[in-house]
Amino acid sequence: MAACTQPGCTGAIVDGYCDICGSPPDAAPVTAPVVPGDVSTSTRTSSRLASTAIGSARGRTGVTRRVGTASRRLRAARLGAGLTTVAPQPPIDPVHAILTDPQVAEEKRFCPSCGAPVGRSIDGRPGRTEGFCPQCRTKYSFDPTLAPGDLVGGQYEVAGALAHGGLGWIYLARDRNVSDRWVVLKGLLNTGDADAQAAAIAERQFLAQVEHPRIVEIYNFAVHDGAGYTVMEYVGGISLKQILKDRMAAAGRYDPFPLDQAIAFVLEILPAFEYLHDLGLVFCDFKPDNLIQVGDDVKLIDLGGVRRFDDADSAIYGTVGYQAPEVPTDGVSVASDVYTIGRTLLVLAMEFRGYQSTYVASLPPVGETPLFQRYDAFYRLVAKACAPDPADRFATVAELRVQLHGVLREVVATDRGDAAATLAAPSLNFAAPDVAASELTWRDIPRLLVDPGDPQSGWLATLGVEDPQARLAALAQAPERSPEVVLAQGRAALLAGQAPAVAPLADELLAADPWEWRAVWLQGLAALVANDGPAAQAAFNAVYGQVPGELAPKLALALACEHTGELDIADALYSTCARTDAAYVPPAAFALARIRATRASVGDAVAALELVPATSRAYPEARFHRAEALLATNGGLPALAEAMASIEVAGIDPKERLQVAAAVLSRALGEVRRTGPQPAIMIGRWRAVEPVLRDGLEETYRALAQVTDEPSERVALVDAANGVRRWTML
Repeated sequence: MAACTQPGCTGAIVDGYCDICGSPPDAAPVTAPVVPGDVSTSTRTSSRLASTAIGSARGRTGVTRRVGTASRRLRAARLGAGLTTVAPQPPIDPVHAILTDPQVAEEKRFCPSCGAPVGRSIDGRPGRTEGFCPQCRTKYSFDPTLAPGDLVGGQYEVAGALAHGGLGWIYLARDRNVSDRWVVLKGLLNTGDADAQAAAIAERQFLAQVEHPRIVEIYNFAVHDGAGYTVMEYVGGISLKQILKDRMAAAGRYDPFPLDQAIAFVLEILPAFEYLHDLGLVFCDFKPDNLIQVGDDVKLIDLGGVRRFDDADSAIYGTVGYQAPEVPTDGVSVASDVYTIGRTLLVLAMEFRGYQSTYVASLPPVGETPLFQRYDAFYRLVAKACAPDPADRFATVAELRVQLHGVLREVVATDRGDAAATLAAPSLNFAAPDVAASELTWRDIPRLLVDPGDPQSGWLATLGVEDPQARLAALAQAPERSPEVVLAQGRAALLAGQAPAVAPLADELLAADPWEWRAVWLQGLAALVANDGPAAQAAFNAVYGQVPGELAPKLALALACEHTGELDIADALYSTCARTDAAYVPPAAFALARIRATRASVGDAVAALELVPATSRAYPEARFHRAEALLATNGGLPALAEAMASIEVAGIDPKERLQVAAAVLSRALGEVRRTGPQPAIMIGRWRAVEPVLRDGLEETYRALAQVTDEPSERVALVDAANGVRRWTML
């Protein structure tokens, strides 16, 4: 067996998937990682900024489904994805799972046909567990139909009832033909029609072919006394719904999972959805009830609602509050599964009041939802997953999976604000930022990576022309005008100083695919070049909503906001970038220092510059600017000592170092004259007493004169050195 290639995973590839993390053998590996600032202000990007129209908002013009996407790549995940931990749940002994007194509480008794309450108490008399619905006259029964010892299908010996579900009781049994293994029996149809049972079993046989480590296995179908049963694997775990109930009972109130754990559960199960969709199947009824945790593993259970894409006849199973609004009229699809995933995430992560009534087909306002206010990227993700128009949702679960992993990284970074980002996580859509200078321009924003699925990706890889004008000419000769070729033309036009040429290229892409967010990204870059801050904000804000797990759109949006004076939003976005990914620390730290210096918050500016690690090639410049910032404070001799220490690193230009050193020593000399000597403080190599500081300043002026080319400047520096030289008696 081949070993799994995912970092930190010890599994092996069995039957085409890892037996630990559920990833296919060719899945791209995932890697995992803080800055001052109020994280809650990041939500203002959602409520205050305009967004460029994208997707269905551009007008449908005949396009009803997404025809392309840049996120066709997979990213694997483990429970916690190497970023957080989830407490394991001990497995439940099958014998202990059997109900000693299987009864359905009266408040949970409803007619299986019309949904009316049935079997309720009247005048103090207990409700009947069997009878007929008073509204539609459908027969109902809440008594178990199987008893311990019953042999179903001549093979499965019933041990007892486990729970009551939508199609009746669920039973535990032993498979007498296969080593007495434990199995679960679940009612297939609520009917006594033998022909209907046989037809239903024949129709559902495809479920026995579903094999994935994250999906409960269907072994067989059996009939007993005219009733049909699905025979499935026993999973000795506990559903997330039950865990939520237990948490609520312990806390005395609704106690959702921490957001990182809720995301970890869902991330772990997404490969199962990808597998089903690849088989042409839709799960239909995802909710916390159908996700079981056992140990540090999770499994998708209850395949009763699974149906084929092309099945237009069989009944659709769904749950109010989770089911997509278009299902009753349009049927189920990948998009409707994505919707249920988004709704499940919300129920796991917060007390979602009104999700089955007021907000049955919408999300609560950001201003009334603390979770959305604190975690803006998470809000953007569920807003896309649960978009009213199915075409506006994530096109595939693989696309959702990539973005959810990025959101998890941001959530963990936000919650662990005392830990610095140490690792860079490569994106599948953007190159890493390449910024060593303190000024951030459109050229420094991370570049889009070429989609390997584009038909011209290979040809573009061989195009070795670097000159923008020559590159434009070469791109015009491309064998096919694919999306990547048009995007490459747009970037080359920007580099060639032809920003107006970008607009028709972006329009061409959006005309073919209104959801092509990379075209809107191109519009944002062109707006930055044209110094059109509002247009850049709108474009990058729209891209952020399409790929909420990516940091590049946040960095670009922050730059646009900085140019237009939206400094609070820029600060929050830069802070998110800096604490989430080490590769984004230098550009974000320099930007934060700029913003905070303009607000006269020099201490915060210094703290931002201190985020740049010594391993970064931007470290010398960060130390230089740190010294300048400390020099601008009124921190006295200690601040001046820190400033001098900041420039004592390799990589800083010698002349610039001497200029800062001269300024620091001059200021220190003034401080000593004003407040008196402080011999315990060292300003570089010089003690903070007047004669010594004079010596240091004189030496620095003379050294600076030696590296200065302008004669008049050299004379002035020598004069300055003579002016501070301490007096001597000859």
